[in-house]
Amino acid sequence: MTLSTSGSSASAFRRYVLPGLVFQSVVIAGGYGTGRELVEFFLTQGPLGGILAIAVTTVVFSAVSMATFELARLWKAYDYRHFFQHLLGPGWVLFEGCYVALLLIVLAVVAAAAGSIFVETFGLPYGLGVGLIMVAVGALVFGGNESIERFFAAWSFVLYVVYAVFLVWCLQTFGAEVRSNLAAEPVGGGWVWAGLRYAGYNLAVIPPVLATLRVQRTRREALVSGALTGPLAMLPGLFFFLATVGRYPEILGATVPANDLLELLGSRAFQVTFQVVLFGTLIETGAGLIHAFNERIHGLRAERARELARWVRPAVAVGLLLVATALSGFGLIGLIARGYGTLTVGFLLVYVLPVLTWGVWRIRTASAPPSDPPAPPR
Repeated sequence: MTLSTSGSSASAFRRYVLPGLVFQSVVIAGGYGTGRELVEFFLTQGPLGGILAIAVTTVVFSAVSMATFELARLWKAYDYRHFFQHLLGPGWVLFEGCYVALLLIVLAVVAAAAGSIFVETFGLPYGLGVGLIMVAVGALVFGGNESIERFFAAWSFVLYVVYAVFLVWCLQTFGAEVRSNLAAEPVGGGWVWAGLRYAGYNLAVIPPVLATLRVQRTRREALVSGALTGPLAMLPGLFFFLATVGRYPEILGATVPANDLLELLGSRAFQVTFQVVLFGTLIETGAGLIHAFNERIHGLRAERARELARWVRPAVAVGLLLVATALSGFGLIGLIARGYGTLTVGFLLVYVLPVLTWGVWRIRTASAPPSDPPAPPR
């Protein structure tokens, strides 16, 4: 697959589809890769309530992405520092504080998930999984923008195929239980808030997507690609969620629900294949988040007419990964239940609400890119 801007088909792919695939790639490990997040946010609302919550999340993802992509185009703001300076003025540092905190928590989730996969699937030491994922993330970050985009796009298509096979197999194995639980269980009362909470912390991973928007030239391109982002991001999550419904309510206490479901299918080959694909999504998420932070540093250096030394990117990656490795000791369930929940309200207040109110107003009234805001203290 060629992701260069040469050729109309490749260009259309980059303008309309790639932003959504990059968003999905960064969301998945912290959003539904292990299945624990789907259980924590959605299945606790009951099977049908969970589907309704997923629908809420999908709509919010698309709405916020549409506004964000168009604002990024108008402002020519393709890293999160410039974007949130325009959106929040001096208050942009509030987003950065929340983003760095989320980055460390998600990296810790990635490390903990990798360790759990190695123990539960391969019978190998927990520390080996943590170490290997950190090395792989660092290597992908070192490759830069082009390597990251190519890997994200290719792996996303692999992911869709594997998750579709996973759902079909689960429905064939315990489809009766899925249908029974969907029909019998009551809808939880908090499914709207659950969908908003899930969207709130996951939308914080929008910074890696901003770099892919440089090729967009029209409002139509920004709005269409934004509208596609919600379905592209949540379709694999819906596949996975429907599979977990068949094991409700026993699966509510599972650390890595994916492992429980895969063991029920009884195929060692598919279990290994699924976990290899999941391992790749963990690499995607970690690399995307760190790359966005490096782009923020690069943008600051460029403003000062200075080159970013080649050693800075891997050094930043190593530092963040070491901190995240230490945090991974809190365990997967604790990190997801406490860490994500704490930051959700912050992102709803400093990103989702401003971009859907003041940001939409700016889009409606914009006839030309606005002037640069006053430079905040650094």
